[in-house]
Amino acid sequence: MQNLPENILADIESIGKIPAVSHILEIVCRSTGMGFAAVARVTSDQWITCAVLDKINFGLLPGSELNLETTICNEIREHHKVVVIDHVAEDEEFANHHTPLLYGFQSYISVPIILKNGEFFGTLCAIDPSPANLKNTSVVGMFKMFADLIAFHLDALQQIAISEQTLQKERETADFREQFIAILGHDLRNPLNAVSSSAQLLARLSHENRAQRLITIIKDSSFRMNGLIENMLDFASGRLGDGISITRTPNEDLEQVLIQVIEEMQAISPTRKIKIDFNTVHPVSVDGKRIAQLFSNLLGNAITYSPADATIEITASSTEDEFNLCVANPGKAIPPAAMERLFQPFSRGEVEPSQKGLGLGLYIASEIAKAHGGGLTVSSNVEKTCFTLSIPSK
Repeated sequence: MQNLPENILADIESIGKIPAVSHILEIVCRSTGMGFAAVARVTSDQWITCAVLDKINFGLLPGSELNLETTICNEIREHHKVVVIDHVAEDEEFANHHTPLLYGFQSYISVPIILKNGEFFGTLCAIDPSPANLKNTSVVGMFKMFADLIAFHLDALQQIAISEQTLQKERETADFREQFIAILGHDLRNPLNAVSSSAQLLARLSHENRAQRLITIIKDSSFRMNGLIENMLDFASGRLGDGISITRTPNEDLEQVLIQVIEEMQAISPTRKIKIDFNTVHPVSVDGKRIAQLFSNLLGNAITYSPADATIEITASSTEDEFNLCVANPGKAIPPAAMERLFQPFSRGEVEPSQKGLGLGLYIASEIAKAHGGGLTVSSNVEKTCFTLSIPSK
């Protein structure tokens, strides 16, 4: 088989992957009394055996080749019809045909194998040096059924191969995309940290009001850009990897975690009013950094989507069973259509020109909640919008 084309070798391999073929050939020989049965790959220039059952020492093995012009299968390739011969010597059409004269058989049956796309693959055939009773609906029907079964398996194998190729390409694309985003996030952090550090240094060196306003803008932009980078990297991890990972700390000091986020936010937006009500007396096992990230996204949204003079209300409580965190703010009600896709990536509510973003914050927050075995819900009306985190305490 070494000299066969790669596509023919692939076809032989495909037939070899179909366990039913060997049983089909055995049933064909047993039910007809014939000594040789095969599945042949027939092209415009080759006749190759893919599977063989030879009880009469005809001399063919898988990968054996006959001269195409010497076979009846070559004619079947052209007209796609079944050929059945009970007794060559008594058959008017085939008594003097060159094929039985050359190969010395008296009984013959061959059924075309047609793939789902209409392509002619080859034949399921059987021969024997003795006459046989083949011209009946039972035998012909059996051969047609087996030919269809082989075609079905070949189509299935082809679809599996295509799916595996597609999946491999998608995996390669996903790996490349994840690496690209990770590198991009790393490379963005370096200049961003430089900008943020420079802003802090300028804040200490200059006390002019105009300069302080510009420095505040730089710090605000740096903070928001850092949040975008974090969300982008977590999105890549959650969608392309194994989800957002967490490392729980028993008895995490969540009040301190939440207060630190509030202080960071108020340093950027010092005029915003934030009211807190914490009651976290029961210990909670969570990933403090991830909860801080989730809370930062929720509080940032509340600041962005509420009037400048509004008071944002934050409540947190813990029991033996559950930890709850609610961030509520006045503002426009979230439309029902937006509510349905609020926690999907790249989905945002109605935004003003100054409220642009990737639309990943709520998606990341929701994924962090899921990673903790909890959930994030939202309620919204004309009076206020409230996002509520609920996760098990242990």
